[in-house]
Amino acid sequence: MAEGLQKHFGEFAAVDGVSFTIEEGEIFGFLGPNGAGKTTTLRMVQCVSPTTAGKLEVFGMDVSTHQRQIKAKMGVVPQENNLDPDFTVYENLLVFSRFFDIPEADAREKVDELLDFAQLTEKKDTMTETLSGGMKRRLILARALINRPRLLMLDEPTVGLDPQARHLMWDKLKGLKKEGVTIVLTTHYLEEAAQLCDRLMVMDHGRILVEGSPDQIIHKYIGTDIVETHADPQAITCLDRQQARYEIVGDTVQIYTDEPQRITDHLLTECDLTTITARSATLEDVFLKLTGRKLRE
Repeated sequence: MAEGLQKHFGEFAAVDGVSFTIEEGEIFGFLGPNGAGKTTTLRMVQCVSPTTAGKLEVFGMDVSTHQRQIKAKMGVVPQENNLDPDFTVYENLLVFSRFFDIPEADAREKVDELLDFAQLTEKKDTMTETLSGGMKRRLILARALINRPRLLMLDEPTVGLDPQARHLMWDKLKGLKKEGVTIVLTTHYLEEAAQLCDRLMVMDHGRILVEGSPDQIIHKYIGTDIVETHADPQAITCLDRQQARYEIVGDTVQIYTDEPQRITDHLLTECDLTTITARSATLEDVFLKLTGRKLRE
């Protein structure tokens, strides 16, 4: 739970007074362009970066006074592959268990369980440098679960993975949710957020732009569908007469609607247009509408 949370670096406000609550057992997503404040927010939740102002509690404990207790109940999957290259797959998990004072017999039992979970049992004696990208990400996820966390924090968990590996990771995360694990993630894959998240929020410039379920957000800002046609003056004039909601993107006009058939029929009969396409609205459409289409450094 965060209230008025802030993080400043000198005069720069990386996180500027955000408030949110994450419910136990849900998958909650932080979305936003680079520099929006997502990772900085997660680092404060992880008790890695101190807050500048505001209130932040995890498991009902203040992050500024109960870091050790919070970290004991948390698992973290960082954006980078930071496995120890000097250890095998098995040793990476076993050595990590020592940070949580897990008795060796219990740790070895848990490691075997996690190797099976991550489908890495056959690779247990392999050095991590020879693993594929998907295997490394699964091993990092397994490592984050060594202490049986109640809260799992993931910073772009499927970055760089091929579609098969990404879907396998999704299945693992959905399974963890069914077991009651609360999951918080950041991702640039909007399809991933739509597939996994019960709720999410879109951040930009350190502030929250919108929060809700993926379907709620799409319906509020776009509608159910998008109708596209050429952005010529005739089409724009015709849409203005109908007071349609639209946005011009390059040489295309995108019309936001809950009635795609009516809009399509109108463009064909009243506007004398012939090149028209209709598709379902997506979370990516909302993201680009809220945060813009320009590249960020």
